[in-house]
Amino acid sequence: MAEADQYQAVAASQTGALLGKQGAIGDYVQRLIITPATTAPGVVTLIDNATNVMPWLGGTVGADLKPFVIELGFTSKTGGWKLTTGANVSVVAVGRFTN
Repeated sequence: MAEADQYQAVAASQTGALLGKQGAIGDYVQRLIITPATTAPGVVTLIDNATNVMPWLGGTVGADLKPFVIELGFTSKTGGWKLTTGANVSVVAVGRFTN
């Protein structure tokens, strides 16, 4: 498993935010820390360069606005990792990204 020693914050309402300055095949995303800002957060989508890997609802419906962690351990196969965040949800990605 790759060593994860970097993190990058991605604000709400971002489209295809690149993790790292350049991104590359072999970049590693260990976890996502997802923080909803309201009880109606948007969706968070992890993208392997141009391939949607997985979407997550950015929180739970109701009064619970606690951040939550998604453990991944994914290595990019087609290029740099990107994140798309919906309205009212931000993310901190932890991993090793090409700078």
